[in-house]
Amino acid sequence: MRKTESQKIALCGVLGALSVVLLLVGNILQIGTYAAPMLACFLLIPVLEEYGTRYAVMLYAVVSVLSVILVPDKELALFYALVLGYYPALRVRLEGTRGSVLRWAAKFACFNGATVAMYAFLIVVIAPPELVAEFAQEGIAMLVVLLALGNLSFWLFDRALISVTRLYRLKIRPKLKKMF
Repeated sequence: MRKTESQKIALCGVLGALSVVLLLVGNILQIGTYAAPMLACFLLIPVLEEYGTRYAVMLYAVVSVLSVILVPDKELALFYALVLGYYPALRVRLEGTRGSVLRWAAKFACFNGATVAMYAFLIVVIAPPELVAEFAQEGIAMLVVLLALGNLSFWLFDRALISVTRLYRLKIRPKLKKMF
């Protein structure tokens, strides 16, 4: 079935709104600083699979801008906008890298570089007092442990993206094609 521009825009609009709502719910629950952006990333999969990288990146950009404006927790909003939001589209490109060691090195380099840059930006430019005090109190050793746990979470997130994409391709897409 040929997809019209209005169908593409409608799906992107609905998934974008749902992504912003997920980020707002993550802010309300106070435990969603890292989980809510990961869940919002899963909503890029249908757009990525059906319409390609261009639409997925545009959806990511719109959700990023809206989340930075609307979500009160700037750490959560910036974690989506600067660290994870673009990863599903980037992952498609990185999967073409030969050699699993090189591919994983590139994935972890992107994640760690973006995470360090995001927290540096957050602390230096925005400087929320509670976050600055928390980082000052914890010390370097605890920050290294947190980054290591972040890498474990990122690895699990990558594995989950692969599984959800496979599930979408095998189970959801055929059912949608029958309906429409």
